[in-house]
Amino acid sequence: MKALKPCFLLLFLLVTLVSEAQFRKYSNEFLNIGAGARGLGMGSAQVATVADGTAGYWNPAGLVNVQDNIQLNLMHAEYFAGIGKYDYLSMALPTTSSKRTLGITALRFAVDDIMNTLFLVEPDGSLNYNNIKSFSSADYGFLLSYAQNLKRTEKKSVNFGINAKVIHRSVGSFAKAWGFGLDAGLQFVQDRWRFGIVGRDITTTFNSWAFNFTEEEKEALYLAKNDIPVKSTEMTSPRLILGGARVFPFGKRSGLLAEANLDLTFDGKRNTVVSGDPVSIDPKLGLEYNYRDVIFIRGGVNNFQKGLADGDTVNQKRVWIFQPSIGVGFRVQSFMIDYAFTNLANQSNPLFTHVFSLKMDVRRKRNQN
Repeated sequence: MKALKPCFLLLFLLVTLVSEAQFRKYSNEFLNIGAGARGLGMGSAQVATVADGTAGYWNPAGLVNVQDNIQLNLMHAEYFAGIGKYDYLSMALPTTSSKRTLGITALRFAVDDIMNTLFLVEPDGSLNYNNIKSFSSADYGFLLSYAQNLKRTEKKSVNFGINAKVIHRSVGSFAKAWGFGLDAGLQFVQDRWRFGIVGRDITTTFNSWAFNFTEEEKEALYLAKNDIPVKSTEMTSPRLILGGARVFPFGKRSGLLAEANLDLTFDGKRNTVVSGDPVSIDPKLGLEYNYRDVIFIRGGVNNFQKGLADGDTVNQKRVWIFQPSIGVGFRVQSFMIDYAFTNLANQSNPLFTHVFSLKMDVRRKRNQN
């Protein structure tokens, strides 16, 4: 029961915050894309079993499993035919104690070369294409993680982790925002069972926007009958993710891992399997088969929604649709290369993308305390 107290405290904090605050739906949505081709190939079902440097993103409690080495993780993906670029970098830093690990994570999602047409039309009504300039819209997330083992026996383990995150968002020179938030997570291991719980934005994540327009830009916006913002704020609602998994061994070094997650949001009805006010629930399912811890084959589904059957716009028949994904991984000594083929839309209106990630272990000796 002592090990479960942090879990109950996390649940109580989430319920209290949700009952007392108002939030903007889909705020900081770039932080929900994922991290690492392994997790994306498994349909983002990770909170119960993640045990490498990507745990700083999925569930900081899993960082405790990174021991005796410094681990680097890199990922790059491009979305919408290369229009959107997503990059991820993390470093797991074991401390001098086998019970504690630190982590640093950086994420960037950006759309570059956006055309600024504010001054396309001259005062006389003619078009001057030489006045078109480009700018970038970029979102950055930085996570500092701490993980600690609370209890460990031969067949049982309880881990705790927490993230402090800083968010920076910019839209050219026009607008910039800074935000701050906290995540916390737990992992339980009991024989072949794995359980996880993560509270994201448990204190809410508060973004403060500032806008900066020149006098010429303000005039162009005014003539086009656009509002000229001065400053704005947005809050990200807490999110709770529950996970359960089981390992099915095949021999000594091969086996199948199956994990299911439930993603609970508290900002009103969403198009999910369970859509309620204020709680909506979105399930995620993932599988991973490993052969001798060298070759990994993965698959998963997530983002279940009600949509039109095969783009049917005549009969308006609504069916369940989802986002499938597959992936593979190869371990070569201290390197792990992962690939995922994921769908950003659904199976009836596919929008696939390729994701590659690299994991590298830099081994070192460490005292056991």
